[in-house]
Amino acid sequence: MAEAQRLICAGAELADGGSGVRFDVPTAQGEKSAFVVRHRGRVYGYVNRCAHIGVEMDWRPGEFFDDSGLYLICATHGAVYRPETGECIAGPCRGARLEPLDVVELDGGIYLK
Repeated sequence: MAEAQRLICAGAELADGGSGVRFDVPTAQGEKSAFVVRHRGRVYGYVNRCAHIGVEMDWRPGEFFDDSGLYLICATHGAVYRPETGECIAGPCRGARLEPLDVVELDGGIYLK
């Protein structure tokens, strides 16, 4: 495994369409909140900022999916995002995207590259 990878959580912590795991990522502007979720068997990671006004998206820590478990939703204004692309498909920022993170699942763990 490459040294640049950082363990976020165990893969078993992410149920398909279930709760995500929050973590912080370093940026030039300081630490930012981020999250990983599992959707249709794959893991996706994003900076935890709505594309509309930049607020954190989860309505409760780690709760990013809508009731169907198919879409990510911003708790503040209801923007709806595709988990696999981060594209906003409904709400005030339609067409905008979440900031993706390069994450990978290896040997039972979820890693930030």
